Amino acid sequence: MEENQTYPVFIKLNRLQILIVGGGNVGLEKAHALLENCAQANITVVALDFLPGMVALTRQYPNISLIRKSFSCGDLLGKDLVIAATNITEFNYHIWENAKGSKVLINVADTPELCDFYLGSVVRKGNLKIGISTNGKSPTVAKRLKQVLQEAIPDTLDEVLIKLSIIRDRLKGDFASKVKQLNNITEVLVKPESEQL
Repeated sequence: MEENQTYPVFIKLNRLQILIVGGGNVGLEKAHALLENCAQANITVVALDFLPGMVALTRQYPNISLIRKSFSCGDLLGKDLVIAATNITEFNYHIWENAKGSKVLINVADTPELCDFYLGSVVRKGNLKIGISTNGKSPTVAKRLKQVLQEAIPDTLDEVLIKLSIIRDRLKGDFASKVKQLNNITEVLVKPESEQL
């Protein structure tokens, strides 16, 4: 049975240069997903045409630029990540070949076998982010899990995170000692209510 071999990481998008090839619905969806998680993401979109929604993004986010032209391998220069988001399978494969040749990580929309990474569903509660991946098997399941977790996790959890950060900064001792102290403090978060009395 196939297992999910991906390793979840949280990328600081504002430190990277991202290329999206495709100005249609899929490109717009990917750009929105990136910008929702990091409003300072540096995104270049290359396409022959752009949906009005993509053009509108440039007014809201000055760090996204649109270049009206067909993709060429030179577009990958200086890029850290690329998303192939056109509706032409052969063209997406061409982009993938160029990205691999340039050693740039690539996501080919709706083609898991050509993806170095996925844009999973993300649950956000202030400073807390939880990434959900189904290994490309069912984005719909990931979306539903996101809804469940978004409702189940209280909004006040961000206050807890901020207070724990302050406590962590005040703790004395070596790393192991600090970890032990924080484990004792946060144990209440996982204890059943009957044991908390």
